[in-house]
Amino acid sequence: MDNMKMMKMPLPSSDRVTVAVRVRPFSQREKNSGSKCVISMHSRTTTTIQDPKNPEHVKTFTFDLAYWSHSGFQKDKDGVLISADPTSKFAGQRDVFHDIGRGILDSAWQGYNATLLAYGQTGSGKSYSMIGFGANKGIIPSVCEELFQAIENQGRNQEYQVTFSMLEIYNEQIRDLLSRTKKPGGLKVREDQQLGFYVEGLKTVPCENYAQIEKLMEQGTKIRTTASTNMNASSSRSHMVITVQLKQVFLDKALTKQSSIHLVDLAGSERQKSSGSEGDRLKEGSRVNLSLTSLGNVISALADAAMGKKVLHIPYRDSVLTKLLQSALGGNSRTTLIAAISPADICYEETLSTLRYAERAKKVRNNAVVNTWSRAENKTLLGCGNSGAAEQSACFLADHQMGTYAIQETWAHLLEQARREWEQQYAAIAQERQMVKTLPHLLNVNEDPQLTGVLKYFIHTGSCVAGRAASNAITLQGLGISDKHASFTNVDGKVTVTPHSKCKVIVNGVPITSRTKLQHLDRVILGSNSAYLYIGFPSERGNEDLNRFDYDFFQLERAAAEGVSMDKLGAGSSRDGQVDPSVLAVFQDYIKLMPLVAEANQMSEELKKELKMELKVKNLASSDSRGYELQKEVMVKVTNQRTHEVWIWSKSKFINRKFLMEELYQRFLDREDSHVAQEDDPFWDPVEVIHLGSAHVWLQSLAYCMKFEEQVEFLNCDGLEEAVLHVHIAPCSPTGQVYGEEDMIIDPFELLGKRMDFQIHIVQCLGVKWLKEDAKRGIQIGYRIYDLPNTLYTKPIWKIVNPQIEEIVQFAALNASQEFLNYLQTNALIVDLWGLQEGCAELSCSQLDFIVTGEGHIVVDTKKISNVKDTSQTPSNQTSELYLKVLKLEQETELLRNINRALREENVFLKESLEKIGSGQQAHKPSNTLKVTGMTSQLPSAREINQMCTQQDSCDKEFAKALKVFYQSMNTARGQFLRLRQYKPPEDDQMLRPFVHQQSQMLKDLGDLLESSMWKLKNDVALIVKKKREYLLYIKQ
Repeated sequence: MDNMKMMKMPLPSSDRVTVAVRVRPFSQREKNSGSKCVISMHSRTTTTIQDPKNPEHVKTFTFDLAYWSHSGFQKDKDGVLISADPTSKFAGQRDVFHDIGRGILDSAWQGYNATLLAYGQTGSGKSYSMIGFGANKGIIPSVCEELFQAIENQGRNQEYQVTFSMLEIYNEQIRDLLSRTKKPGGLKVREDQQLGFYVEGLKTVPCENYAQIEKLMEQGTKIRTTASTNMNASSSRSHMVITVQLKQVFLDKALTKQSSIHLVDLAGSERQKSSGSEGDRLKEGSRVNLSLTSLGNVISALADAAMGKKVLHIPYRDSVLTKLLQSALGGNSRTTLIAAISPADICYEETLSTLRYAERAKKVRNNAVVNTWSRAENKTLLGCGNSGAAEQSACFLADHQMGTYAIQETWAHLLEQARREWEQQYAAIAQERQMVKTLPHLLNVNEDPQLTGVLKYFIHTGSCVAGRAASNAITLQGLGISDKHASFTNVDGKVTVTPHSKCKVIVNGVPITSRTKLQHLDRVILGSNSAYLYIGFPSERGNEDLNRFDYDFFQLERAAAEGVSMDKLGAGSSRDGQVDPSVLAVFQDYIKLMPLVAEANQMSEELKKELKMELKVKNLASSDSRGYELQKEVMVKVTNQRTHEVWIWSKSKFINRKFLMEELYQRFLDREDSHVAQEDDPFWDPVEVIHLGSAHVWLQSLAYCMKFEEQVEFLNCDGLEEAVLHVHIAPCSPTGQVYGEEDMIIDPFELLGKRMDFQIHIVQCLGVKWLKEDAKRGIQIGYRIYDLPNTLYTKPIWKIVNPQIEEIVQFAALNASQEFLNYLQTNALIVDLWGLQEGCAELSCSQLDFIVTGEGHIVVDTKKISNVKDTSQTPSNQTSELYLKVLKLEQETELLRNINRALREENVFLKESLEKIGSGQQAHKPSNTLKVTGMTSQLPSAREINQMCTQQDSCDKEFAKALKVFYQSMNTARGQFLRLRQYKPPEDDQMLRPFVHQQSQMLKDLGDLLESSMWKLKNDVALIVKKKREYLLYIKQ
């Protein structure tokens, strides 16, 4: 075969890094959640991403290749994904290999070093493109298979030597995936003056056909899976590096070519904001993200250098990964980066970050040269030829070892040694395959699909114990698994599982404590999160698709059993039938963090840290001052069960702490010193103030100069009552004298441009659960009204369950704006309850932050605000008919207000007319008495005029009272409506009927209240209008 013809599509440039982008189909979870696609590809080189929150905002990137693998495909008879029709732009595995894989082979045949990097967030499809799944082989196996196919067709005057190595980098430690012996601390990276960086002690295996490489990959994957379980380390946080060394010896030309093919599946590229140490005092505490961060810094520096910027230093030495990839980036290699992206709207930020990363990478330039030499040059077997020793690709020890082997032993002898190892492994593999066909067994399920189904634990006839102890029939490793964890019994064609003591065993999402019969395809979780699919007897099996029982399936099932669902998180469909993407993202985060929290709790228990961690959703039952739902996010509540201290950790802080916990826990398992100073302990934090809940106090009455007194609930993040707030809000004079009912106004428009004073009186906080749980705690209350720059806090109160607060603050709007009056009519005052702990800093605010009047009152409404509603807060997608009814009632009230305004204007005009007539009557002289008498005899007397004015004042007061009663009813209705929205169905099915009955009664009561309130207001207004009409008729007569 002519080697130069192997690559049909030449690389765009041998010096520049080639970049390809590939978008995957929706995952099953994304399908179930109704995710939208935000990626489009209009050509083989362009990729466009649309902001789901701002659809008009789109960004287009141009790369060397763009693969649309999202839709337009079907399975052929062998299970291979192919285009559904000739018009489909779907790119399958063969398409990707044709462009990228054959480009790598072509470079290798020519004597170039070649590197392929797969980059993207966890679950974006990196491993699928690199390794593949089932019948859909990825780039790595296809490259290896075609390499040996080409070797078989070569001439007799050529000799080929291929070696294979496989390693994993996790937390800056290197593990050899072809060696069953784990070296403490991992393998070390060394530097040779001629070879550069290499891995000391890495095993390289000579191979003579593709079947051997296939088995080596299977063996490496098994070791990787076992290591992942034992170390409690997620494979998504590790880098996998496969190296294929190809040496071509041309016997007739006395010429040798040497190529290193490096295939790198990088760890998940979650942004630092979402999975790093943001907001944590232990920043950069974990080394898990160090390699990717360093890789990004190297790429950025090289990109700047390629653009002509002055770069003093390329930070290759900052991490293990960048040391090993020095030749691949800016050195002697032809490099391709494939960026795998998710199409889902909930992954928009991550996807955009990946595309920007790829855009920087395409600017990097390498200096690839052919590694060739002749024997006459007296070079060693793996000399670096034209490239010079300093530039020779030396990512791995294979280069160094192969040179030594070539001197000491022949290639044939090395192959013979490898064959003997194969024979032993083939016997074990054949035995395992036979047992799979006949015995029930447990199949491991991993977060990484590539590692699922790798480990098999067989349940032989009789009883077998599973656990950590080496003497067990089934030896399991993993967090939370005891020495004697559970017993599996295989008797009379039935398999049962029985937990030992208090060991954790979950079957189909439900914890069990006694003997439980297993059915084919049952899901079993042992310890914190070791997941297994039970495969029953051959007679029970069919042609089931085991792929659907993936890691997500286990976690969703577990969440459902614990009562966690999108409905609980407020993700009900809106009127257009779409799910709120922000709520969907929170649900995804919640499911993702569930197993991590379980693992963290187990580590805390084994390390005797006495911490309990539980997932919460921030703003689950909270709304803003207008009643719109706030942006939700997952957080972790951490409680010290001994001291009762409480912390709230963000998602990013918890993930960072979890990595640190794993490092400490691994030292504990290795029997090393796991003691750390308190300030370095990931299980400890200084005490802090805790947000306990919020209360809504609606301000509508204030717009009508009506004082009001309320008792409102503080609702915590779960929507449950945390305490009750007793508060007074009253309009007053500048001197602080509270206005009475006689000072009420009918139309807020009367206050426009005038000074408006009012007082907020925090009276008492009742039944504070925070204080009931621990008497040593304290509370503070904070609130911020309208445009105040900072929050006002009450004085701290400690150790009292029903604290009497009695704090009054007076506010003044010196020139009430229309916006402020609108705010009072449509918004609530948000009052926050904060929990204090011994040793924490108390909350405070400085009076210097506020503008005050001469009397010392705080000034509000100091600037014009055109739009009160915060655009960052999105309306609830669950606006019910009841809420719409409330809005309709408010609109009708506004209409009545307009009618009343018109009547008042008419009354003013009539009053002025009567006053003019009255004054004119007194000014006339007696000589004209007879003339005027005829006119005045038709006009009302002064007494009648006074009666009419009194009648008008009476109408105004009656209308004000009617409005007061109506607004009090509306406040009650708002409270009932909010409670109804937060009322969640019970987890117990037996309680469902009472729940439905109680909810129906609450709906009926709310409906009755709305109807009666509106009916009474209409009647009161109708009576007032009737009196005014009678009065007008009297005037006209």
